[in-house]
Amino acid sequence: MKALATAPNLVEQVRDALLDEIAAGKLAPGDRIIQEQIAQALGVSRQPVQQALALLRNQGVLHDAPGRGLIVARLDPEHVQHMYDMRAVIEGLACRRAAETNADKAAKLGPALIDAGRRAVASGSVAKMIAADIRFHEFIYGLSGNPLVGPALATHLTYTQRVMGEVLINNEKPRDIWDQHVEILDAIARGDGARAEALAREHITQAAVFMIERLKAPQVEGLAV
Repeated sequence: MKALATAPNLVEQVRDALLDEIAAGKLAPGDRIIQEQIAQALGVSRQPVQQALALLRNQGVLHDAPGRGLIVARLDPEHVQHMYDMRAVIEGLACRRAAETNADKAAKLGPALIDAGRRAVASGSVAKMIAADIRFHEFIYGLSGNPLVGPALATHLTYTQRVMGEVLINNEKPRDIWDQHVEILDAIARGDGARAEALAREHITQAAVFMIERLKAPQVEGLAV
């Protein structure tokens, strides 16, 4: 971990740094979280670390450890299914509204995100692939014009990063999700709300099937299946 500079959003920076470590497999399911070690590694006081840990616990990334403290949560495929079910509905709505209200903005700004996503896949970096995927989806939330979409999906996106990291670090060849992202973006840019919503739901549903199959696979160790 790199030392972080003090900033108003320091708690979020600490949370993101910890989530990156977990998604990259540097902190594995069942590993105990030591506040002092994290604070020292990031160059911050214990207070923002404590607050960041509370956020990750509430988002299901961390669980209470036997006795006291926190550990990295083991992924539960049933919970993953519920999470993707929620995402499919809300993201479908977001894509429909994006097409209806911000088609021009999607056409103008979206291609750069697609290019960044393809570069991330080519790099082979788990962190870059996850970050690019999250940025694309958050872009759509912004295009929807509904300020409730992003907050409603924030916890689910956090858990999604955990799922993606768990699958990718176990030598899983990435699916070409960016072809699907292109289709979704094109539908939004054309102002075709119905098509954009249908594609988004299909995209999330397929992702759920793919991820859950990998989480249940015998070769993926340390998971609650």
